Amino acid sequence: ILMVDEKGKNMKCLTFFLMLPETVKNRSKKSSKKGSSSSSSKLPPVCYEIITLKTKKKKMAADIFPRKKPANTNTTAVQQYHQQNLNNNNIIPAPNWQGLYPTIRERNAVMFNNDLMADVHFVVGPPGGTQRLPGHKYVLAVGSSVFHAMFYGELAEDKDEIRIPDVEPAAFLAMLKYIYCDEIDLAADTVLATLYAAKKYIVPHLARACVNFLETSLSAKNACVLLSQSCLFEEPDLTQRCWEVIDAQAELALKSEGFCDIDFQTLESILRRETLNAKEIVVFEAALNWAEAECQRQELMATIENKRKVLGKALYLIRIPTMALDDFANGAAQSGILTLNETNDIFLWYTAAKKPELQFVSKPRKGLVPQRCHRFQSCAYRSNQWRYRGRCDSIQFAVDKRVFIAGFGLYGSSCGSAEYSAKIELKRQGVILGQNLSKYFSDGSSNTFPVWFEYPVQIEPDTFYTASVILDGNELSYFGQEGMTEVQCGKVTVQFQCSSDSTNGTGVQGGQIPELIFYA
Repeated sequence: ILMVDEKGKNMKCLTFFLMLPETVKNRSKKSSKKGSSSSSSKLPPVCYEIITLKTKKKKMAADIFPRKKPANTNTTAVQQYHQQNLNNNNIIPAPNWQGLYPTIRERNAVMFNNDLMADVHFVVGPPGGTQRLPGHKYVLAVGSSVFHAMFYGELAEDKDEIRIPDVEPAAFLAMLKYIYCDEIDLAADTVLATLYAAKKYIVPHLARACVNFLETSLSAKNACVLLSQSCLFEEPDLTQRCWEVIDAQAELALKSEGFCDIDFQTLESILRRETLNAKEIVVFEAALNWAEAECQRQELMATIENKRKVLGKALYLIRIPTMALDDFANGAAQSGILTLNETNDIFLWYTAAKKPELQFVSKPRKGLVPQRCHRFQSCAYRSNQWRYRGRCDSIQFAVDKRVFIAGFGLYGSSCGSAEYSAKIELKRQGVILGQNLSKYFSDGSSNTFPVWFEYPVQIEPDTFYTASVILDGNELSYFGQEGMTEVQCGKVTVQFQCSSDSTNGTGVQGGQIPELIFYA
């Protein structure tokens, strides 16, 4: 039978030979009487039908059975079993559970943290905090070359239970979830431990996801700890990002709790840092705080002698001679951490023409050089503007790379020298990230005058932030004009747009806040 499509055209066909029962019976009788080789050629032809089947593109199970979105109030059976396995390690009770899951990925996910068909178990965690987790050698070997060598390599050991005391149970579960379910589930409190597990068992894509998570959550509060860990895990990109944050927000990083948790090698690298953007008295106080924490870790009394002992030669990396004299006299000199001879020599260093030799580094740190993004092509002044009566000048901006806003450049009086009081503010989606109230003196020129935040504010890329200022002073001042919506400043591109917070006329085309001062 030749079958064609509705347009009369032949389609590709698959031919099936359908042997009739009577024919098969007759052939078998004749074969018993004659040799099989000679009889086969003389037998009558077998009846068959030609059936034309329309060919289709091969589809995967996921295409045939697309996953349905769960209702708002109920979760799917897959999610229920998945959560059940995550929490309770239960076996799927249904005898035909395979039929519930249309794809191999979903069926594989059912085995995650499931004792069903488990052929190995892991006792994970340090003594006193262990958790026994089931595993399936084949699945694990497919997901990790370390597991493959462990179970199927030349030196494979046939053990039913494997102890892993150096990995946290939550981190090991996160790695298993990736291997079984192809899902990455990271949390701030376990991401470092998960990164350690991914590195240990060579799961590179999970390790990369952990690093990306850490980079996006990087801040002055955790930069020092992450610096220490990034060096341990040999992640140079993460190390560089940590240094960027530590350099720009050095005082915040040094005052963070995480600074006291770093190892001695990381402490030395920070104290050596030439581009550390911090006052030396802040560096000194941070080192003493670290020394006190280290005494506790070594179960020592936090005495002056023990603090100096744990600091060792790192004490001389603090550039005490570069402190302001008041900071030294009221801080370092009275801390007790310096010997009497060291204190006297440093005082002589400040005052004497012939300066004594010091073990301390006496050259000031270079710090960071701030960059300025100027958004106006010209400036002007008129007799009836720019006036300040408690109204807000505001502009929105976004950058394409992470930067740290240190302050704003503002215009001053157009009627001779004058002093202004400025309240500057930086917000993201209405949340205040930084603010400061300070004064600046303008000399009557059209130059811009910097006003600084107490600490640089971290700005993430591709998000609009609102820069605002409320000025109080001489009502008539210079103002910018011929504003640009996009400015290239070094390797950073800055975009500007008008802000609804602006009530004094400042916008993209003209007004105040001519400059953003930042570190990059």
